[in-house]
Amino acid sequence: MTLSKKATCNSHGQDSSYFLGWQEYEKNPYDESRNPKGIIQMGLAENQLSFDVLESWLAENPDAAGFKNKGESNFRELALFQDYHGLPAFKNAMVQFMSEIRGNKVKFDPRKLVLSAGATSANESLIFCLADPGEAFLLPTPYYPGFDRDLKWRTGVEIVPIHCTSSTGYRITASALEDAYHLAHKRNLKVKGVLVTNPSNPLGITLTRTELNLLLKFVDTKGIHLISDEIYSGTVFNSPNFVSVMELLENRKYKDTDVSNRVHIVYSLSKDLGLPGFRVGAIYSNDDMVVAAATKMSSFGLVSSQTQYLLSAMLSDEKFAKSYIVENQNRLKNRHQMLVRGLKTAGISCLDSNAGLFCWVDMRHLLTSKTFEAEMELWKQIVYEVGLNISPGSSCHCDEPGWFRVCFANMSEDTLNLAIQRLRSFVDDISATRNAPRNSSKSTRKKLLSKWVFRLSFNDRERER
Repeated sequence: MTLSKKATCNSHGQDSSYFLGWQEYEKNPYDESRNPKGIIQMGLAENQLSFDVLESWLAENPDAAGFKNKGESNFRELALFQDYHGLPAFKNAMVQFMSEIRGNKVKFDPRKLVLSAGATSANESLIFCLADPGEAFLLPTPYYPGFDRDLKWRTGVEIVPIHCTSSTGYRITASALEDAYHLAHKRNLKVKGVLVTNPSNPLGITLTRTELNLLLKFVDTKGIHLISDEIYSGTVFNSPNFVSVMELLENRKYKDTDVSNRVHIVYSLSKDLGLPGFRVGAIYSNDDMVVAAATKMSSFGLVSSQTQYLLSAMLSDEKFAKSYIVENQNRLKNRHQMLVRGLKTAGISCLDSNAGLFCWVDMRHLLTSKTFEAEMELWKQIVYEVGLNISPGSSCHCDEPGWFRVCFANMSEDTLNLAIQRLRSFVDDISATRNAPRNSSKSTRKKLLSKWVFRLSFNDRERER
């Protein structure tokens, strides 16, 4: 008996080096006491820096976690089936929190908010609403590797890259947008919209007002949609401040126009609040038909009533929400500086960034050649020899070999220091090898390569089992 084409196709993206790195980490995870030589996970964009702040609030508000209201249990009420529109109290708290993150420059209507089980579900639902199989969305490169799964796998929609380069700081330009649009038409693909992450994953930079205006003008001219994935909006720890596309829509040029109905936001609490396991995402749209369709689709990925109840109490605590945002951003800033300074001591620089849970790291000088093959060789050495799982730029569809995404918020300071020490030693070994006499260099490289090939072949055999 054969399975469906969907079950047997290879378009999920699971074979990307982005996911393969996770698999290698899971086989040999670092632990300070049990496995001190294991692989340190630096490929996972989780925010673990402010759990103590959340735990303090829970300790001070036991009714929320205990499913009580004014001391009386509401367990039975929460245990019963809930309408897929979501709890009104939670949706009100959610839009209030979204506004707070944006400096209250934008007000959100809870009636235009659709809840989903995380941003993955939200992005896929939006694509289902806006495009048919065989149509296309334009995405600036480099972009989050999971989009190959989230946007394409079940929807049948294609991704066409908007090529952004390091020479322009990876900024979106008018020519890059037009080139991508023409490339799609050359491939006989109908373009239905543009999707951007703001702040960017994997770059850790916020879009400028110039870029946002450029995008609005572009989608207005072409008559297409714009999705702004803003799940990192609360992680902006340095100037310039975050500007949501919704803020620009308040301009009288776009307010209450057709363009306003073609701009949609994706948000979640996975990054800003550090709760990916709670599976809380959302779609915000001014288009009533999109809201209605996405709400129906949300029945395939609902947020539990218990989760909504707990978080509605937490986020509606305005004093807590404000203080949390500030404290979390300060901690992210300090951790970001720690990684940047540490990499600098190893002779490694990063793209100047102001947001996110990661740095876009420049290791072009460590490549043996300016090729993606050399990038993969370096990545395998860093995973197997150095014991760090980082994400190669090629997995993010970067046009230029030698860039890597390195996460810093999912570990302790001690673990981050160890990771920096390991990388510094690796760079020192490379420098010593390159500066050694020719014959000595060959001998050293041969030993390193033999050791790496043995490990790689061993891991390949493990996978075959």
